[in-house]
Amino acid sequence: MASEENFDTGDAGASQTYPQQCSSLRKNGYVLLKQRPCKIVDMSTSKTGKHGHAKVHLVGLDLFNGKKYEDICPSTHNMEVPNVKRKDYLLIDIDANNYLTLLEDDGAIKDDLNLPTTDIGKEISDKHKSDQALVLTVLSAMGEEQVVSYKLDNNK
Repeated sequence: MASEENFDTGDAGASQTYPQQCSSLRKNGYVLLKQRPCKIVDMSTSKTGKHGHAKVHLVGLDLFNGKKYEDICPSTHNMEVPNVKRKDYLLIDIDANNYLTLLEDDGAIKDDLNLPTTDIGKEISDKHKSDQALVLTVLSAMGEEQVVSYKLDNNK
């Protein structure tokens, strides 16, 4: 007899990261530094040393809190790269607790994101109060999501 299996917490099998050789990383790309998803803002490669490996010095900014992280890795070694997704949503409402109500393209409602506490959050709030239709861009990586930009919805 086959045993019953529980798939309640399964996902599509997509990993949160994938390996990539350090020498093939590029500025403005993404990398995991100190276990945080970062955008590479600067990188430099040193010459091959007496042990045969050129070293790559990476500087990245955390995608969600803006902190700066640095790391040095041999150019032939693999580093983890986060799977980063961008998605646009139409802003419907902002509730009293600063939770956003967003509309997806397929008509589904997303209501589990907070308004950012940065300047962009204040701009979104001000424009929403003045009844301007906004499209918010949400970045997601490593199980975190955050609104990173917005634009006026010209369809309304």
